[in-house]
Amino acid sequence: MIITLVIDNFGATNNGTTVTCMRTASYLQSRGHEVRVIAHVPPEHDDVSTYKILNCPRYHIPIFDKLILDNGMVIAKGDEKQIADFIEGSDIVHLLLPFHLESQVRKVAKVMGIPVTSAFHCQPENVSFNIHMGHVRWVNSLIYALFKRWVYRYTRHVHTPSEMMADQMVLHHYKNVIHPISNGIAPAFVPERVEKDPEFKDKYLIMMIGRYSGEKRQDLLIKAIGRSRYNDRIQLVLCGQGPLRKKYEKLSRKYLKNPCLFAFCDQKKLRHFINMADLYVHASDAESEAISCIEAFACGLVPVISDSPVSATNHFALDKRCLFKAGDIDSLKDRIEFFIEHPDVKEDLSSKYVEYGKTFSLEGCMGRLEEMFRQAIQDDQEDRKLERAYLSTPKERRLLRKTAKKIGLENPTIYTNSVCRK
Repeated sequence: MIITLVIDNFGATNNGTTVTCMRTASYLQSRGHEVRVIAHVPPEHDDVSTYKILNCPRYHIPIFDKLILDNGMVIAKGDEKQIADFIEGSDIVHLLLPFHLESQVRKVAKVMGIPVTSAFHCQPENVSFNIHMGHVRWVNSLIYALFKRWVYRYTRHVHTPSEMMADQMVLHHYKNVIHPISNGIAPAFVPERVEKDPEFKDKYLIMMIGRYSGEKRQDLLIKAIGRSRYNDRIQLVLCGQGPLRKKYEKLSRKYLKNPCLFAFCDQKKLRHFINMADLYVHASDAESEAISCIEAFACGLVPVISDSPVSATNHFALDKRCLFKAGDIDSLKDRIEFFIEHPDVKEDLSSKYVEYGKTFSLEGCMGRLEEMFRQAIQDDQEDRKLERAYLSTPKERRLLRKTAKKIGLENPTIYTNSVCRK
């Protein structure tokens, strides 16, 4: 297949969705598919020449621009004519985010008669927590509605990285064909015998991986260790980057007896820390999957996970003692102290987690994504025979005709017969 992936940012490994896209592109290419990418590629990350890339400029958003960049993201925009020339001949176009660039590409692909699928990687809480409204229900519902209006109401097949995200889509009245498929982990994440670095020899090493932002709740972990009677023994490692780093550095100096290590790691260094650590904590209030947690327990590192209802990560708990009450400092402190005091329980769970981690192999997960693409192509062929579209409203048809005019397409694929009306 010729598969075109669309994402706002490609090349930089500073956010999970971009890493997932790069990993997906690499796997699909290794399977013999031709992979094309439409994205903004930062100048310092232009070493992605193995793919055919349409490099789009950044879309500057006043007021919010710095916040977006601090979270490792950019918003991109493209030229419809260039997009049309680039995707010509594609078997399928896959949109990884629900923003401006993806909306542009969707409309171009539709009028060219190219099947389009999408993925739900950006959880609305990722947006709302950054404007300090993460727990305001109507704000999250509004963001779900906007994402649906921009992209998802026009793509029949949608990939979600977890069952929890599929449930949230249904809860917010999405009527798509939803495919819950893990993003999968690289085969490099396996248990290794690693000696602790000299500075950590006598320390109980706890780590968490994730962006330094409100919904990830690194603050909760810092405060929980601060309240623990083992504070002087614990060494905390926070792997990531993000807008709240300075705040967390200040917080760690206040609560922790051992200086917290803040690090942004490549895969090799990350594996080293994981295999050196004693316990993994995932304190996030909102998470669509948390590949980092899977990578950790696939190496045998036992996780302690928030039981937040909008975090998919808690489904990874193989024992109730691996869960703590979301947002509760003392509950997290108690779980940490339990595993420090019961190394035999942790050792037993470690071997179980290694086996569990094998079910998230990249090969198995990407095979299911390939099957989704094939199903979408088959459905599109059937729609063409019946001259129908997944969603066809007067407004949508006007937008598609406008797009067709921009790219100079005289006979656009615009059907009036609709499969699904919403």
